[in-house]
Amino acid sequence: QVQLVESGGGLVQAGGSLRLSCAAPGLTFSRHNMGWFRQAPGKEREFVAAITWSTGTPYYLDSVQGRFIISRANAKETVYLQMNSLKPEDTAVYYCAAGRANDSRGPTTASRYDYWGQGTQVTVSS
Repeated sequence: QVQLVESGGGLVQAGGSLRLSCAAPGLTFSRHNMGWFRQAPGKEREFVAAITWSTGTPYYLDSVQGRFIISRANAKETVYLQMNSLKPEDTAVYYCAAGRANDSRGPTTASRYDYWGQGTQVTVSS
């Protein structure tokens, strides 16, 4: 059974940085696109970033472009989200997701992802 395990969340002051990690033991990691989503209290889950398996092409939510960096280490079956210049509005539970690379739906679409992690809390204080 595939499990995605996130780590690295926590409490940070505005302007600070955090790096989230998502390990995917049991997943054919190199054949899956990987994504990060987040959900703030009272809001719907939203796309944050994604990276393709074949070329490592990244995609970002406009509001995190230039501040967040997604990367993957296929040999370690791990995807990372480096979050810099954090803002209070980045506060949310962050979820890692994996979706088959041959799924034609866009990387920002939550329904294209087959596996999800349990989430890790990120809190940014002002």
